[in-house]
Amino acid sequence: MTTINRLLVANRGEIARRVFATCRRLGIETVAVHSDADAGLPFVAEADVAVRLPGSAPSETYLRGELIIEAARRTGADAIHPGYGFLSENADFARAVEAAGLIWVGPTPTSIEAMGSKVEAKRLMRDAGVPTLQAPDRPTAVDLPLLVKASAGGGGRGMRVVRRLEDLAGEVATAQAEAESAFGDGTVFIEPYVERSRHVEVQVVGDGCGDVLVLGERDCSVQRRHQKVVEEAPAASLPANVRSALHDAARRAAAAVDYRGAGTVEFLYDPDTERFFFLEMNTRLQVEHPVTELVHAVDLVELQLAVAEGRGFVTGAERLPRPAGHAIEVRLYAEDADYTPQSGPLVTLDLPADAEFGPLARAGIRVDSGFASGALVGTHYDAMLAKVISWAPTRSQAVRQLVSALRRARIHGVVTNRDHLVAILLADEFAADEVTTTWLERAELPKVGVPDRATAVAGALMLAAEDAERRTVQRGIPAAWRNVVSQPQRTTFEDHRPVEWWGTRDGFAVDGITVLDVSPTHARLEVEGVATLVRGVRSTTAPGAARELWVDGPAGSACLREVPRFTDPADAIPSGSLLAPMPGTVVKVAVAEGDEVTTGDVVLVMEAMKMQHTITAPADGRVTTLNATPGQQVASGDVLAVVDDAQGEPA
Repeated sequence: MTTINRLLVANRGEIARRVFATCRRLGIETVAVHSDADAGLPFVAEADVAVRLPGSAPSETYLRGELIIEAARRTGADAIHPGYGFLSENADFARAVEAAGLIWVGPTPTSIEAMGSKVEAKRLMRDAGVPTLQAPDRPTAVDLPLLVKASAGGGGRGMRVVRRLEDLAGEVATAQAEAESAFGDGTVFIEPYVERSRHVEVQVVGDGCGDVLVLGERDCSVQRRHQKVVEEAPAASLPANVRSALHDAARRAAAAVDYRGAGTVEFLYDPDTERFFFLEMNTRLQVEHPVTELVHAVDLVELQLAVAEGRGFVTGAERLPRPAGHAIEVRLYAEDADYTPQSGPLVTLDLPADAEFGPLARAGIRVDSGFASGALVGTHYDAMLAKVISWAPTRSQAVRQLVSALRRARIHGVVTNRDHLVAILLADEFAADEVTTTWLERAELPKVGVPDRATAVAGALMLAAEDAERRTVQRGIPAAWRNVVSQPQRTTFEDHRPVEWWGTRDGFAVDGITVLDVSPTHARLEVEGVATLVRGVRSTTAPGAARELWVDGPAGSACLREVPRFTDPADAIPSGSLLAPMPGTVVKVAVAEGDEVTTGDVVLVMEAMKMQHTITAPADGRVTTLNATPGQQVASGDVLAVVDDAQGEPA
């Protein structure tokens, strides 16, 4: 039996903080490795020792196994925990760690290889009697739709749905490029795509000698672009016979490779037929592991460390607490309504929590966050800011708590999916547990977080109060006061009707609203006898750019972006322009100036946050301007190309 005294986490963000939390409780010293882009994030400061990995791109930093092992040597670490993603399922890295005389907190390299190749894993599962999906060697139209998947990774990267045979080759190429960027392995495979299914996975912990502990299942069916958004435990509507069969299949799957440590066996479940099929086994800790920890009152990281030290399970299965209650996790992303990742300064991140990284706390809201207020959300890594997890005795109580926590959160500076998450949790289909993996593609979600008139008025008055405070002359005259009033002042925000207000001797006046108190950071208004307090935080914007104000009030939170009264003609964007949807890197340009294109033709491909984004022609026409070259860094909103339609008019 060995002892871990100092542990290096070969990862970043919230998963590094999660592992550090357990290490602190167990008295294990910690080492962080970090890229230049991550130097200011909380996980770096929380480690006992931190080692810089020069550069920012994953290929320069977190995917450089030799640099990570050298960091362990330099800091006296005796073990490495890989977290998830990056090198966590890289068998060669695991071997190199062990060859360096370090403890690898994870499965054996042989198990990683067996399950890391999803093609080989399916063969093993068929031999073990676990149901699998099998794609034909030469697909035809009858076999559609198909799913292209990365063999070496997950998280939606390297995954593409193909509905037309003529698109297959292109989607395979795109999936290969994404997989190579995210996992360092561009191998992909094809399998049938089941349209109406649920994604159910089983948590296992193995001792490496054939003994496998099953810690229930999770339902991860709410997904966008094949990436999980909401996860919960247990799977509420799973029939008892199916649950038992799933657990047994997962146990056989793990035992087939003498699994060691924590892992997850993922299945595709068809509720209409009550059949399920093996998808893959993730030989690592999952992003959604907190819901299992809360329901089963276990610390999965502690179990990983116990197995790595040769102590087996930290407690016998017969002595584990009985599972209780229901837990739901949502992934808070920096992304817009079109699921486009966002970047920029995170001015405020205030998430109400009863516990942080608290695996043993069965109480209320737990938050696992990789960021803090003032951090910069970059373009090099995944766009997830935090995981917000709710535990309660019943599913409906857990949902209610989670909605309340998200609504009370204060998040300023980057656009997030917070309102989208609330809308999912409030949807009738989600309440009835009638979702599938494709539900979000067709769901008509309730509108939440839409600022009302009072919120817009509060924002306009806060900006006016800010202008008044910044005056260097006539400071004694009330803001916007006029001796002879001819018309109201007007403040216009994007996507809102103009706000009309007056400056009086006593402050501000608005038709139908009583203004009680205003400052640059808050406004108290009374509407139909109901007092409302709205708080605001100004975003830092470039000189000359439209002012932004992040507001929090009873109607929710929103970013109010002021429309300038006058615009510079030089700022006008030509019609037919293809704009960069986010900051990133151009990885491919498929056209040249003067080329004729048809609607939907690929013009160029960008990469940001480890995902590839294809920019296509909006109409038939000709490429008249091309401002992008492979390898070029572009900012959000940059004009990449201009396509004029077939008649010579802008598209």
